[in-house]
Amino acid sequence: MQKRNFVVYDVFSSERLAGNPLAVVFDTEGLDDAAMQRIAGEFNLSETTFILPPQNPKHRANVRIFTPMHELPFAGHPTVGSAIAITEAAGASSPSIFVLEEKVGPVRCAVSEDDKGMFAEFDLPRLPEPVPFSADSAAIAAALGIAPQEVGFENHVVTQYSGGVPYVLVPVTGLDAAGRASLDTRTWVELTGPAEALSPGAFVYCRETVGHGNSFHARMLAGHLGIPEDPATGSAAAAFAGAITRFDRPADGVWRYAIEQGIEMGRPSLIRLELDVEAGTLAGARIGGHAVKVSEGSLLV
Repeated sequence: MQKRNFVVYDVFSSERLAGNPLAVVFDTEGLDDAAMQRIAGEFNLSETTFILPPQNPKHRANVRIFTPMHELPFAGHPTVGSAIAITEAAGASSPSIFVLEEKVGPVRCAVSEDDKGMFAEFDLPRLPEPVPFSADSAAIAAALGIAPQEVGFENHVVTQYSGGVPYVLVPVTGLDAAGRASLDTRTWVELTGPAEALSPGAFVYCRETVGHGNSFHARMLAGHLGIPEDPATGSAAAAFAGAITRFDRPADGVWRYAIEQGIEMGRPSLIRLELDVEAGTLAGARIGGHAVKVSEGSLLV
């Protein structure tokens, strides 16, 4: 038995008991992949991270990310939460800029503090790329339990993008349709293929929002992966950057979007997505958000 310290943060929120919970395990010596997976299952949060020494001494840490069922190469709320947890554990003064190693590759992070608390932002390690997807809007609507005419708005149609983790991006007409969406996992697997670590979740979004000044309202449903609904999904926002660029065609410059999520779950979250557009194409992107510590303790494993 070994005592291993951990902390739990609520990510993409500056308020406790909101946002997306994340467990961060610091003392990882002697843990193999199977043990990390079992610990993630014990926490039973959407993700748990394990902080290991970096392979490159110029980097801050190597971060392994696990859902209760699978390891992920990249995820947004674990990156934001881990960056803030590492900074606070070290007692570092902000702002602090460093690189985390994830399976997807090096991830540059910046941690700072504002009037709402600790804030972290990271550069997307991969820009979103389209993934072929052939299901029509009627099939998607059936899987989500909404009417076919409620899928799509303006020129937005169903697409699939990946910025390291794939998502089927489903535009819906408004808050009512988004609120009624409920994923039929059997139908979804028939559309997307067997449920594996990188099977796509459904990222349902609309332009109508609850919060004044927010850009999009979203939900992420992935019951086939053991996550009926996720309160805040940074990797989905990374994929969503591809759809925004494709359908909204932002002019050259820096664009900032506030994406609200988790409201239907009673865990309101806010994700900041920034796009750098050059010559009409996406040249870079960043995802940021606040995080606040809600608990800490030790594992005896």
